Amino acid sequence: MPEKEAAASFNLFDAEERVLADAVALRGRLADGDPELRTGVEALAEAYRRSVREQRRLVKVSDRLQHQLASVNQELVKRRAQAEEALARLKEAQETLVQAEKLASLGALVGGVAHEINTPVGIALSCASHLADATTHMRKLFEADDIGVEDFERYMETASDTTQLILGNCERAAALIRSFKQVAVDRTSAERRRFELASYIAETLASLKPRIRQAGHRVDIDCPPGLMVEGYPGALSQVLTNFVMNSIVHGYDEGQSGRLSITVDEPAPDLIRLVYADDGRGIAEEHRTRIFDPFFTTRRGAGGTGLGLHIVYNLVTGPLEGQLSVDSEDGHGTRFTLVFPRQASGSESPVF
Repeated sequence: MPEKEAAASFNLFDAEERVLADAVALRGRLADGDPELRTGVEALAEAYRRSVREQRRLVKVSDRLQHQLASVNQELVKRRAQAEEALARLKEAQETLVQAEKLASLGALVGGVAHEINTPVGIALSCASHLADATTHMRKLFEADDIGVEDFERYMETASDTTQLILGNCERAAALIRSFKQVAVDRTSAERRRFELASYIAETLASLKPRIRQAGHRVDIDCPPGLMVEGYPGALSQVLTNFVMNSIVHGYDEGQSGRLSITVDEPAPDLIRLVYADDGRGIAEEHRTRIFDPFFTTRRGAGGTGLGLHIVYNLVTGPLEGQLSVDSEDGHGTRFTLVFPRQASGSESPVF
């Protein structure tokens, strides 16, 4: 394209030179003519000559600017490619960090549930060992044909007490395992299914019970029984987990216990409203508009990643197809309100 423009410019200059030559010839023919007419032709020719010189200068300037513009465009294309590549790497790194944060919260559940299961399993093991010792002693008395009524009654009492303890603690451990298994499967499979909301909230909080009890907090749940939801329970479990952990980490001073609450109602027949609240220190006004931003945290030096509430926002507006708002005052607790449909459209298969 520049070559064609240069050729056109040279053709234009050739035509102008021919016009100037014709003007000189005309001036020569007017040498013996009217002096006023000759003067006018000479002035016109000189003006035309200056115009041609100015046009040539402008063409050179234009060529130089076009060359500079082409260089700038090439540099812009290069810089844009570099910026897009850097943005792609940043998004990939952010996605990796988000997934790591989700796995970390699941890992915390694993540790907490394992610790919680140790107690009933340990009690059941001790009871089983005690029953085995009593049974061995009873067998020896039987083989020696030395069993008395008191021995038999004492053994039956021991057997009755220990079997009740074993059964109760095994059922307790089994319930913990069932609740954790369901929550863990939902977290990792992103499966859409129908579930009863109240019992699922209870299952999620059962997995968090060790952390809640360790922090000394109380949790109140107010959810209508039998309220069925069709959607992605893993996303809801992740949201509730992040809410609770955010309260434990950010909401209270060390050693301070508080009250956490989950309240569910139906503002409309096809909508669920879930309100999570704590009575902790609240969120400072200058931080309130940034809490859902990725990597924003007030506990950077204390292990905070700033991804917890960012994940919550993405899950609420993504798989749960809902809306999320926050109401908080410094020193007066925090309240998150989540509104989502009872039945998710499921237009896409979410990843969380």
